[in-house]
Amino acid sequence: MPVATPEVYAAMLDKAKAESFAYPAINVSSSQTLNAALAGFAEAESDGIIQVSTGGAEYFSGPTVKDMVSGSLGFAAFAQEVAKKYPVNVALHTDHCPKDKLDGFVRPLVAASAERVKSGGLPYFQSHMWDGSAVPLDENLEIAQELLAACAAANIILEVEIGIVGGEEDGVEGGMGEHLYTTPEDALATAEALGLGENGRYLTALTFGNVHGVYKPGNVTLRPEILKAAQEAVASKYGKDSPFDLVFHGGSGSLPEEISAAVDYGVVKMNVDTDTQYAFTRPVAGHMMSNYDGVLKVDGEVGNKKAYDPRAWGKAAEAGMATRVAEACAALRSAGTKL
Repeated sequence: MPVATPEVYAAMLDKAKAESFAYPAINVSSSQTLNAALAGFAEAESDGIIQVSTGGAEYFSGPTVKDMVSGSLGFAAFAQEVAKKYPVNVALHTDHCPKDKLDGFVRPLVAASAERVKSGGLPYFQSHMWDGSAVPLDENLEIAQELLAACAAANIILEVEIGIVGGEEDGVEGGMGEHLYTTPEDALATAEALGLGENGRYLTALTFGNVHGVYKPGNVTLRPEILKAAQEAVASKYGKDSPFDLVFHGGSGSLPEEISAAVDYGVVKMNVDTDTQYAFTRPVAGHMMSNYDGVLKVDGEVGNKKAYDPRAWGKAAEAGMATRVAEACAALRSAGTKL
């Protein structure tokens, strides 16, 4: 199927919320990882979200070019073409964008989509994230208001982060501590500033102890009840049940029951990056160790072209990552739910 239109993306999110499941949002940084994500969604018979971070977008443009906009547009063009061969819908998203990268990443991409929409076309991306976690909440929401208006005009969904995700991702560090928990007051301020859909649809990443990086299960203290409290505070004031479309960041090390509870409280999108990176790389390491004398020209020999051909180890890498994507779909209950 083609990449999801704005209408199909909205229907995907509505279905997830109504049926209490969430879509894995898979970070990619190459055509291989993109193909692996598509294969994983197809295996699980799940629609999904594929996204690029600022670093991933730079890498897509070429490691000597490092242009986030070029890399993002190249990713979107490639995805538009290859996704047609898969029997699922995928939405394209840009991940964490801090304040100092807005002018070199999200703003020009929204502007490019706006021009395309004016000409009768579709936006390049179905959603973009503004990561205001490093600035005060008032400033975070002020910037979010501006971006929401621009995104709505281009038929794009905005994602905002209200609170701070711990750990580190693409050079953005959240640290640790009590500031990792969004309060009901933060949620009410968000609804007051951005509305509840009348100013444009947005996804809300509330924080409940989430941490980026690599952690063993049980080593991260999550409090999914934070999400429930936020939803209830806003619902009580505005008379709208489960008002936020929630996003779960920093899922590595989360227990299954914590993930399930978060989905029950309105999470419709969960970012998956660290686990799929390992799932992609581990088969490559296995191939290289098992075919040591084939991938290297040992003692002046010629090696084995069939062993060092990038397609030889690339297939295994993509298969490993695809399996992890399918597992994420099962854990988030999106398997078998494609539109």
